[in-house]
This record gives sequence, structure tokens and C-alpha cells, in this order.
Amino acid sequence: MNIHYFQHVPFEGLGSIENWARKPDHKVTATRFYEDHKLPFIDICDMLIVMGGPMGVYDEDKYDWMAEEKRFIEKAIIRGKKVIGICLGAQLIAEVLGSKVYKNKEREIGWMPLQLTPEGKKANVFSDFADGQNVFHWHGDTFDLPNGALQLARTEACEQQAFLYDNHVLGLQFHLETTEESVTAMIENCKDDLGQGGKYVQTIEQLSNEDYIYRCNKLIEKIITKL
Repeated sequence: MNIHYFQHVPFEGLGSIENWARKPDHKVTATRFYEDHKLPFIDICDMLIVMGGPMGVYDEDKYDWMAEEKRFIEKAIIRGKKVIGICLGAQLIAEVLGSKVYKNKEREIGWMPLQLTPEGKKANVFSDFADGQNVFHWHGDTFDLPNGALQLARTEACEQQAFLYDNHVLGLQFHLETTEESVTAMIENCKDDLGQGGKYVQTIEQLSNEDYIYRCNKLIEKIITKL
């Protein structure tokens, strides 16, 4: 399988997905927009993974590559490629599919329990999820459910947490790929978010949880394999 991923900032890479992606029968390439805007030929991609970042989908005037990125995501979806979006990546997919992306009422940072919808409980891609599974969040934006998509999960703080579109496009507002190193990197690079506080913002001490991290890393591998 030819896997290409979009990385927006140095501290939000593939995380634990790297272990799965680097299998012998996979070829992995990347566009790191903070270094190079070069995009691959769409026809050689079997799977596109769109990672997170602190910017918003509405920041095209600040990032000259973002409009081109959105066009590539749209092409990948139209051509039936497997597409996975994480956090900002999910928001980019939602906008490409015609949905509005905007500030959520509450920022959500830390380990929060995921509530599966009836569709989420039935979806094969989520069959290894337990209702109430704690997953890692770090976001202030949200989006409307794209037309034709199945809502798979929500949390108390954010209604749209996961969706499946046309059985090959998956948007995850949360992070299952988080490692101890990536949590530390996000704290170092986005500490201002923590300083603002909030009902759904945890402390630095609460953010690192080896048990939760291990479970989530296992889940993301199973989810990607089933897409």
C-alpha cells in the first residue's frame, strides 16, 4: 500500500501510526507543509492521512499551501482513496465535504470519554471501541456533520468527534496516535492553550497517561486496517 501523509507542524507527526505504516509491504511518503509544499501524484496514493495542527481551516490567508491541500483532499475523496483526518485533518475533510468549521463553545484538552452513537456501535471500523473509551483531545474548533456522513461519536464538550463518509473517508477529531513524546511536544508548543483554562481543559499532570496511550495506539492500528 502507498501511504502519503500531510504534516502541518513539526510536533504533530504520525505518532504511533508510524509503526503500522512502516510495514514491509507499505511505502510511506509525506508532505511537510512547514518545509515543502510538494504534493504527490494522486494516482500513486492508496491512502492519505491528514494530521493535526494549531491552525484553522479558515487560515488560508496565513498559509499559502492550504487551498492546494484542500483541493488534493477533495481529489483523493472523489477518486475513492482511503482518507483519514485527525483533528485539523478531520476539520479539513469536513470543509471539503461542504460543512462549516467554527469555534466550539468549549476548548477540549486532555483525556475525555468518547460516547459512541448508534451508528458508531454498528460501524465495523469502530468495532474495537468500547463506549466510554478515554481518548486524547486538543482542539478549540468543531464542525457540522457533512451531508451523507455517519456520525460515529461525540463527547460532552463536542458533538462531532468522528464521522465516516462513503465507507472510505474517516474523520477523527481526537488523537489515537498520541505517544508520550507527542504529548510532551504539544505541551511545549501549545502551552498557552493550557493557561487559558476551561471546564474541559486538564492539567499538565493529567495529560500523560501511559495506560490510555497504549490502548489508543492499539485502536488506531485496528481502525486504519479496517477502513
